[in-house]
Amino acid sequence: MDQENQLLQRLEGIEARYEETATLITDPDVIADQSRYRKLTKEYKDLGKIVDATGRYRRALADIAEAREILSSSDQDLAEMAREQLEQAQQAVPALEEEIKLLLIPDDPEDAKNAVLEIRGGTGGDEAALFAGDLYKMYVRYCESKGWKTSVTSFSEGAAGGFKEIVVAVSGEGVYGLLKYESGVHRVQRVPATETQGRIHTSAATVAVLPEADEFDVHINEGEIKWDTFRSGGAGGQNVNKVESGVRLRYMWKNPVTGQSEEILIECTETRDQPKNKERALSRLRTFIYDREHQKYIDDIASRRKTLVSTGDRSAKIRTYNFPQGRVTDHRINYTMYNLPAFLGGDIQECIDRLTVAENAEKLKAAEL
Repeated sequence: MDQENQLLQRLEGIEARYEETATLITDPDVIADQSRYRKLTKEYKDLGKIVDATGRYRRALADIAEAREILSSSDQDLAEMAREQLEQAQQAVPALEEEIKLLLIPDDPEDAKNAVLEIRGGTGGDEAALFAGDLYKMYVRYCESKGWKTSVTSFSEGAAGGFKEIVVAVSGEGVYGLLKYESGVHRVQRVPATETQGRIHTSAATVAVLPEADEFDVHINEGEIKWDTFRSGGAGGQNVNKVESGVRLRYMWKNPVTGQSEEILIECTETRDQPKNKERALSRLRTFIYDREHQKYIDDIASRRKTLVSTGDRSAKIRTYNFPQGRVTDHRINYTMYNLPAFLGGDIQECIDRLTVAENAEKLKAAEL
């Protein structure tokens, strides 16, 4: 009962925030600020799911209380109906509590992003490239079934067909949140088209699913910039050595790679107009910081890609596609299905759903700890 009361108290705060958000998204000032409006609209939508589940949870608790009260009645017909109501409500409450607890776990903000899908042939030579081509077709068909858009950004064909590597941009609703489970080594067991003696070969291809990069916003606190002016050097001109048109800025910036603060020093003497030189110095500062931030993103993606696909060796597989047996096995959740043609035809949603359930179970376990 204490846990029930604690959950209800937490839900009351969420219901209050839901009402507050509903008011905010109708405010003209908020609507004018599109960035804030989008953020609040998403929050309102997410809170709405919790509020809806809360309503069903409260009704189930109310049904239990009502049924228990009726059970004390001398009317046997009413008591029998109350027993049925009590049993149904008591069965519903644990499932609703689990649903609410899952909804209370914060979403990964990257789940809503578009994604970059990278497929590369691994161990197995020409057969690995052919299998990479099969995986590409599988994902394209799956994306089509979801109404997502795909666009090939680069590819390198295999000597016997398929792809040594292919990179695909995927856009749509909740793309990364679903495709992220596909990252890893995919192993295939079949008789290759190049095999003359009918022997089964084992090959592999790697899949890496990466969230689309956000636009890099460079934030500079101009109040912390220290400006100096000085006379420009050089020959000729009335203003060159008489007017302090040259500018020098110093700015303390936290390096995202090292985590250490460092001073950035930029000078500009390109024009005889001090305000223009200041403007150009600021532009250079923004470019400098942007380049560093972008490099950090590139390094992070390279690191994440290595983690996602391991070595590309077939022993590090997440899934096996066995053609002789017509089966697909996902080794992370011990899930096997015996309709390989349908799976390679893009019918992979059930496997993704099972992986999502497994991930949610882990999240619940971690939250309870």
